[in-house]
Amino acid sequence: MNTKSQISNFQSQRSANASRISFFRQKDKVWFIIWIAITTFIGIWDILFLNKPALKKVVTGFVNTFFISFLVILFTLLFGWLMTLWLNSLQTRKNQTGYLLVTFLLNLIRSIPQIVGILFGYIGISYLISQDVLHSNLIIFPLMAGTMSMFIFLELVDLMRERISHYKKLDFYNAMLVCGISERRIVNFDILWKNSRIHIFNKLISVFGIAVFLQCSVDFIISVGLSTNVNAVNLPATLGSLLAKIDSKQDILAIGHTLTHPTYLPNIFFGHLQGITVAFLIVFTLLSIYNISNGYAERHRL
Repeated sequence: MNTKSQISNFQSQRSANASRISFFRQKDKVWFIIWIAITTFIGIWDILFLNKPALKKVVTGFVNTFFISFLVILFTLLFGWLMTLWLNSLQTRKNQTGYLLVTFLLNLIRSIPQIVGILFGYIGISYLISQDVLHSNLIIFPLMAGTMSMFIFLELVDLMRERISHYKKLDFYNAMLVCGISERRIVNFDILWKNSRIHIFNKLISVFGIAVFLQCSVDFIISVGLSTNVNAVNLPATLGSLLAKIDSKQDILAIGHTLTHPTYLPNIFFGHLQGITVAFLIVFTLLSIYNISNGYAERHRL
């Protein structure tokens, strides 16, 4: 009886060790936990040592940045899915004129650099805000996210069309058509949902990182004064616009001062928290998203 109990304990301990090892091999989950832990630590540190007005700006910028980026994911998924179905319908009906026209328009959008297109879109939104046409963030945030999605969703369209094209070459597609199953159900359920949702989700993780990067880049460019009609007051605060503030710039320059005066290093973590926090959150978030996306792809062998 004792021997059986020892064997059982050994097997349970071995199983626990194996599950622990397997968890640490899942890079996407590990990096997600690391990001949450370090971001939480920074938040607690700022609550303790950052002055309240600056803390409020950082929290507002962080929440706005991530909320807009999540909206970008939703809009990108919606635009990409609808456009994929439209192109597939045009191909199925062999409407060459319509297909070529839509493809031409998509290639026209594709030819515009993402950051340039989003920049002009943000300038237009900022102008509407300055003219008191737009007042509520409930309208401004979706417009900002929709502008970014217009120049990002084509990546998802390419993925979905590639998956549909791949499965259309297999026997199961024609077999399901012969059985009387509608093509719309085959495409939406059997191809995009059952056999491609992991690929789509992985792409959406990357889209989130792209949205954070483009948003911070464009907000930074606008905030430093691209035009006299566009300034940081017009658009909601984000991490990018906070990084362009004079306080944040001075905090970043303090790092250079530390290189020549090492004894000044402790002051950075207490007297220059706003700029250091904003810069670190942007860089660390982008690094984490990159590793989460790669880890997810490795775990699912994409």
